[in-house]
Amino acid sequence: MFTVESVDDTVARLRDNGAELVGEVAQYEDMYRLCYMRGPAGIIVALAEELF
Repeated sequence: MFTVESVDDTVARLRDNGAELVGEVAQYEDMYRLCYMRGPAGIIVALAEELF
């Protein structure tokens, strides 16, 4: 899992480079926004944005 400053911005940048969102962006309580991305090589990574 990678911590990012903005899930939305990171998803957009990764999509521009051939990645795809796996499922949807989810929110865990008022603490995190989370999602999974599959890169062009098929590797899946998790992204987490801490909400303040």
